[in-house]
Parts: sequence; C-alpha cells; structure tokens
Amino acid sequence: MYAKSKLSVVILILSVAALFSGLAFAKQDPELKQCSHQCRVQQQFDEEQKEKCVSKCEEYHREKKERESVKEHEFDPDRKLRECQSRCMGQGQGEARQLCRFRCQQRLEREHDGRWEEEGKKQTKEYKEEHEEEHEEQEHNPYVFEDRHFSTPIKTEKGRVDLLAKFTQNSDVLHGIENYRLAILVANPKAFVVPNHFDADAIFVVTQGRGRISMIHEDKRRSFNIETGDIIRIRAGTPLYLINRDDNEKLFIVKLLQPVNRLDQYEVFYGAAGGKPESFYETFSIEILEAALKTSRDKLERFFDRRGEGAFLEASKEQIEAMSSREEGGKGGGIWPFGSDSKNPFNLFKKRRPSKSNKYGQLFEVDADEFEHLKDFDLRVSYANITRGCMNAPFFNSRAIKIAIVVQGQGYLEMVSPGSGGRKSGSSYQKISSRLRPDTVFVVPAGHPFVTVASINSNLEILCFEVNIENNVRYLLAGEGNLVQQLEKEAKELAFKRRGAEVDRVFGNQDEEFFFPGPRQQRSRDYE
Repeated sequence: MYAKSKLSVVILILSVAALFSGLAFAKQDPELKQCSHQCRVQQQFDEEQKEKCVSKCEEYHREKKERESVKEHEFDPDRKLRECQSRCMGQGQGEARQLCRFRCQQRLEREHDGRWEEEGKKQTKEYKEEHEEEHEEQEHNPYVFEDRHFSTPIKTEKGRVDLLAKFTQNSDVLHGIENYRLAILVANPKAFVVPNHFDADAIFVVTQGRGRISMIHEDKRRSFNIETGDIIRIRAGTPLYLINRDDNEKLFIVKLLQPVNRLDQYEVFYGAAGGKPESFYETFSIEILEAALKTSRDKLERFFDRRGEGAFLEASKEQIEAMSSREEGGKGGGIWPFGSDSKNPFNLFKKRRPSKSNKYGQLFEVDADEFEHLKDFDLRVSYANITRGCMNAPFFNSRAIKIAIVVQGQGYLEMVSPGSGGRKSGSSYQKISSRLRPDTVFVVPAGHPFVTVASINSNLEILCFEVNIENNVRYLLAGEGNLVQQLEKEAKELAFKRRGAEVDRVFGNQDEEFFFPGPRQQRSRDYE
C-alpha cells in the first residue's frame, strides 16, 4: 500500500511528531521515545537504518526545540497536516487516498523544513561520488533531459507552462518520437487558464492537485472535475479552459502532445480578449470584426483595449464554486462527445489493483483496453512508485519507446545503449547513467535494457508514456519470470558456458517480481 511503502525516516518522524506534538521536550520525552520505538520496529529497516532513524529522531527533536524557542507562534504543523489530510477524504478509497495523505506529509516537510534542500544536495553528491568514473555528467546524453532543456513560453504570478525541447534537438537517436512534445502546466491555487486551443492531439495526466477542465465540441460544452491520477484525451483544435479549484495546492498537469500541422512543433491560440498573449481576434482587420460580430468599430476598440494579465488569471471563490458545481459531467464525465463506452477522464489510481505490487514498489498501467482514447496514440500510460532504496527489475520493451518524467523523489537511471565509447575499449555497448530528480525526463528506446533505482531516503515516482505499445512485449531480465528462466537447459549451457544448474542458481535466486531491494539494501543481505 502507498502509505506503508512510502515510509521514510523523515516521514516517520513527522507522523509521530504530529501525534505527540503537544508533549513537552525533556530528557525522557514521550514523543522522542515513541519515535525511537517506531524506528526499531520497522521490519523493512536493517540495523544500520534503524540506528540512523533513531539518530534522526534525536536530531529532529533538538531542532524542533530550537525552532519553537525562536518562533513559538510561527506555524502549527499539526493543524496544517490535519487540514491537508482532511481534504484527502474526497480522493476516493484505497491507494488514491493514501497517496494523497502521504503527499500532505511530504509537502509539509518540503515547505517548512530546510533539511529537504540539504538532503537533495546530499543525494546529488552521493550519486556523483558513486558514479564518478563512468558518468562524467554525460552533458551530451541524448536520452536524459533536465531543467536546462525546458523553456517557459508562458509565465505569470498565477501559473506557467514549461515546454521540453524537441527530443531530437541534441541527437537523431530519438527519431522515432520526433513528432511528440512534452510540456508541464502548473496552475497556482484558484488560477483560471483562459480559453485556448492548439494544433496538436494531446494526452493530459494530472500528477498533483484538483481542477476542472471544460472543452467545447462544435456547439456543446462538457466539463469534468479532475484530480491526481486522471488521464484526459484532448483532440486537436478543441477549445478548452480550466481552473485550479483548490485553495492551497498547486495543480500540475503533464502533457504529451502530437502536432498535426508541423513535425514536432505546435502552436497555441488564445481567444480571450486583451493581455499577453493577445487574442487572435485582434489580428483580424477591424472591418472584418465589425461585419462578423455586427458591432461598431468604437465598441470593438474599447472592448479589445482592456488589458488582461495573461493566460493565467485568478478566479474568485464564488466563480470557482459556481463552475465546479454545475451538473455537466462531474467526476468521470459523461459519454458525449467521447463515445458510448469510454469515460473521459480515466483515473490511474482507481483501478481495482496495481499491475505489479509488492513492498518494494507498485506499478499502475492503463492502455486502450481500459481507456480507448489511448488507441489513437498507440499509447500506454503508467505510473511507477518505487519504494525508497528499491529498484525495478531490469527489462526492455520489444517495440515501445518509453517517455518518462520524475514526479516525486530522487534516484538514478542505468541503461544499456549500443555503440562503443564506454569505459571498456572496444565495448559493443555503452552504459548510460543519470541521476533522477523531480521533472527529469528520460527516454528509453525499444530494445534498450534499463533500470531505475530509488534513493535510500525517498520513494521514486515516475510517470511514463509508452509509445508504439501495440504488440509490444516486456522482457524481464531478472526476478520471477525473467527471460533466462524461459530458456531450455541446453540453451542456457551453450549461451553462458556454464552448467544449467549453475545458471538457474544465478537467475533463479531473485524470487521477487518486478520490484526488488536496491543495491544498498542488497549489500546488507546474505547472498545464497
């Protein structure tokens, strides 16, 4: 389950502190004793991790006492946590609600505890130290995209849109997805995104927050309340607008776009009057507008002279409530105009169960069999939640190209790429490695084996778009059901030049499926 799998040392401390925050700090402080006790009973921790956890408890309580003595009335974390988690009651049942509650804890730490920033620096330093020989920062890595690869074509105080560079900008190795673009929309609480349309088909995925999206098809409007995990299909040219209907939380939407006019480039058109970006109405000559709108020149000039504040505006509480409460489709939408047997949107986390799940991670997947609008894209959407310190099984896709973006947490990626130039002279393959942190995008071409590993201090959450999914096969290279286990005894002996039993001992030793303990956790275990 999400709440259990997402425990980390800092999260554990925060949870215990929230329960016992009213107790005074002393040498035998009950809060400290409870925190330390919780550290020692965590079955997924080894002894070293338990001791580190206890040390964190002591450090946390020391810092807490210092903070309270300086700013006693500055902030009430318990109240903030309770308010945030109370809003999770509207997130449905099971995994979705637990994910919401976890993110409340995570957000509270990120906003009100400077140690997160220091932890991020520490993780980057540790990664560089461990991979210094082979990594060399791979500045020209064509498979990994970080902050410097994003531009921000739209930015206001109320929100922004970040656009990833073309996948083929640095190399043509990703030619197979050159007609796709990836963007991130961030809308502040109570923000309104003005009506617009774009010349691209798109899949939107809500990775955080609650909103409402409205779309116009011909002469009809359809509106949907959206939340974390929702997948929405937007047809090219569809006018749309949306609001962030939360008072406190930002709305994050990841967009995969497929342009219809120009290869790997799309344009956005805004119809709202005034401001930046300007309305496309104003580009027409005044004579055309007079005739089309049956309105005098003076009135039109006054009407379009009003300067707006850009693509993101702030809506009042009354406006948000009015737009959110209309019975036009509600959560999950209606059947128009999206077909009689498919809803728009579809929620990743409200499936009956994850595709893969154990205490080391969960994988949620949606394809065209469940959400038929993905068929037009030949696409599968997935969301991996890798428990801290754990990893997914190394595998490769036979046909699908994976476009992935890190939503939460930190970790690292290793991938096998064809060609020499690696550490071993004359090697047929090159190891591609990169640290992973929020908003890092990486692409795994078909046939390329790869693995992702979560930081020892945080879960790693990754949203994936898998293109060319029809007839694709996922081949696992380790764990239960791996490729080598399917070979005949004689084939194993010929391929590995070892006795079949010896091959089986190596490739049959890992009895978990798809998610395993990571390298650091594995080092503390006894190998058979």
